[in-house]
Amino acid sequence: MARLKTTKNAFPLWAAALLYAIAAPVLCVAAKEFSMPKAQPAFSYPAHDHHANENVTVALDPYDTPAKANIFVVNYRQHNLLPMLLIITNDSDQPIELVDMKAELVTADHTKLTPDSEDDIFRRISHPNASSTRYPLPFPSPKSKGGVNSKQADEIRSAQFRAKAVEPRSSQIGFLFFDVSDIPNPLAGARFYLTGVRNSGGNDLMYFEVPLDKYLDSTKQN
Repeated sequence: MARLKTTKNAFPLWAAALLYAIAAPVLCVAAKEFSMPKAQPAFSYPAHDHHANENVTVALDPYDTPAKANIFVVNYRQHNLLPMLLIITNDSDQPIELVDMKAELVTADHTKLTPDSEDDIFRRISHPNASSTRYPLPFPSPKSKGGVNSKQADEIRSAQFRAKAVEPRSSQIGFLFFDVSDIPNPLAGARFYLTGVRNSGGNDLMYFEVPLDKYLDSTKQN
């Protein structure tokens, strides 16, 4: 009776392929690092407010979808945090000051939210069971494991909006993180307000008001 020939390397190759398929996603996650999105002019974002007199534009870009949130190491949505990219473009010939800038998100039911501080975010990520409420973004929320590693800490520090001024003909960007616990639909009907922006003479500019429905409308069209 003829015997079937076996190839000595067949199993090792198969096993290596299987191990690679299992390990590759883990390695990708381990190698992942946060990188700030490239700054685009504020007027190019759907949700923006342009002040023609001062030639300054403020825009807000929510990172509320899986594709956009993929730039982060931390899974903020499972901690009830909504990242919002703030873009400020100064098309004037003079710098503007942001030292006393104040940001506020007002939801459709008039709930007023201010951005979480760096310490607030650290506490929330370190103690994921502090709040069990989840808000229904359009993708599932896996169970959190808690703790903050060095890569996550670096991201939290580097992602936040920290600019104190915007030079002429330039833009500044960074993220604001809003606690949207117990808010079923934080963007619909919401408005973002920015105050405390000053010109080079120290005078306050008129407040900026950015309707978030402009952003939601743009996502429906795409």
